[in-house]
Amino acid sequence: MRKPVQITVDRALLLYVLQCAEPHGLLSDVKLQQLCFLCELQMFGKGLKGFHFEYFRFAYGAFSKDLDNDLTSLRRKERVENFTLSDQAREEVLPLLEQGVAGVEQNEKMIEIMKAVIAAYGPQDSGVITNSVEAVELSTPQDPEFKIPIRDIVFHTTLLVPSRIEVQHEFAVVPAILAKINQAMGY
Repeated sequence: MRKPVQITVDRALLLYVLQCAEPHGLLSDVKLQQLCFLCELQMFGKGLKGFHFEYFRFAYGAFSKDLDNDLTSLRRKERVENFTLSDQAREEVLPLLEQGVAGVEQNEKMIEIMKAVIAAYGPQDSGVITNSVEAVELSTPQDPEFKIPIRDIVFHTTLLVPSRIEVQHEFAVVPAILAKINQAMGY
C-alpha cells in the first residue's frame, strides 16, 4: 500500500511523463502504462525508486491499477484532460517538481532515466511498446538466475511490487515543496 507521500510523488512524476510524451504524438492508456512500467524498471535497474506503482500482467503488457487511479484522480482535479496537462499543472506543479529535483543527484538521475525511456519509446505506437515490454525478462527473488519473458507469464500475475524492492535511493523532495505540489494538484 502506497503512503500519501508516495502517491504525491507518483502523481507529480506521472504529470512529468505526460509532458515528456506529449511531443511524440498520440498517447493512449496502454502506451502510458507501458512507458511508466519501462521507466520504473530502468530506475530499479540502477538502484533507484521513483514510481511506486504495482504492476500485473495484462492483455496489453504491464498494467498498474495505481497508475490508472492516479490518472483518473488528476483528471477529476482538472490537472489533466485526456492525456494533456492543464495550464495549472504545467505552470504550478511541474516547476515545483523541478525545484525538488534541482541539485538532488538521485532525483536528477531518475528524471534523466525517464527522459531517456520516453525518448526511446515515446515515438513508437502502443503495439511496438507492448511487444518491447512483453519481451522483458523477469526473475523472482527465490530464483534470480531463472528469467522468464513477460509474454510467457499468466495474465493477472503480479509483475512488480516496488515495496518489496530494495534500492539505494528513492525520489524525495523536502516536505515544504511536497506540500506545495500536493496543493497545486488540488489535494
